[in-house]
Amino acid sequence: MAVSLGFGPADLARCRFAVSPAFETLSAIRDATGSQGPGAHGRWLESVRPALPGLGLDPIVLLQPRRGYTPDFLAPPPTAPVGDFDAELTRIAATPAPVVRREIELALRYAPPGSRDTPTGRLLLGDPAEVLSLLTQLIRAAWQTLVAPHWPRIRALLEADVAHQSRRLAEGGLDALFADLHPTVHWTGDTLIRDPGGDEHHDLDGRGLILMPSAFKWDEVIVITDPPWQPTLVYPARGLGNAFEPRRGTPAAALTRLVGRTRAHLLTGLDEPASTSRLAHRHALALGTVSEHLGVLRDAGMVVGERHRHEIRYRRTELGDRVVEGR
Repeated sequence: MAVSLGFGPADLARCRFAVSPAFETLSAIRDATGSQGPGAHGRWLESVRPALPGLGLDPIVLLQPRRGYTPDFLAPPPTAPVGDFDAELTRIAATPAPVVRREIELALRYAPPGSRDTPTGRLLLGDPAEVLSLLTQLIRAAWQTLVAPHWPRIRALLEADVAHQSRRLAEGGLDALFADLHPTVHWTGDTLIRDPGGDEHHDLDGRGLILMPSAFKWDEVIVITDPPWQPTLVYPARGLGNAFEPRRGTPAAALTRLVGRTRAHLLTGLDEPASTSRLAHRHALALGTVSEHLGVLRDAGMVVGERHRHEIRYRRTELGDRVVEGR
């Protein structure tokens, strides 16, 4: 659903950036177990997929419907610029039993029909203290397996995004910040709009806004407005297309040597059609740079641009697919 956020004078002074390892872990679980494409995370997904069956993540998967409500206690609002995972997990483990039961009940309303009567559903509706202990253990296991081995690179990516956006804010205020934050976000001077349109409006009323870049929430911008969260905008971090570099000796590494790093990243990142602006954000490049490289790839027959409503989206051709796959 489209969302708009109305800013008042007090809100302008209460905008801050934050990074949450617990939120990244929940998003990584969704990416690893969902039906959506891998986006920029194909190499990461390939590396973690063998470990997924042994993690037993079904309870958390059921609590994260693709559309609907995910319990807030599974990833509490960030309190520090860069959260510490152990500290966040301690906060999760301290959730009062009534909150656990209430939020699980709400999440299950959005689960597939009959989910409450499945073994996993019945497990989640058991004793809240025991359920919380189980979920805490699963989040820790997911962190250790899916995220922690890659955290130095992910953290560097997120901190680089925060540094870039902070410079934009310092140099040009909110006008400059929101012009660059993500292609689906637009600023009107006192209202922030996440496309398409403005079906749901919230005035911030002096609460300000947390801006939270994410490495694993790669496919959309989400807005959180319900307590206990301060209003929060979660957006894909810049440069996600470069987050997981190809290993030496792989077809992707050979492609990099053949056509250059930037063109290789653009080509391998086109698992789904994307506009020039989305590719620029994903790879932390200027629009003109992306257009130039896409022109070369188009002339070589590896990509093609097709009109989709008001924009041109690029996709790989059959030749492009064969080059990426090393065939």
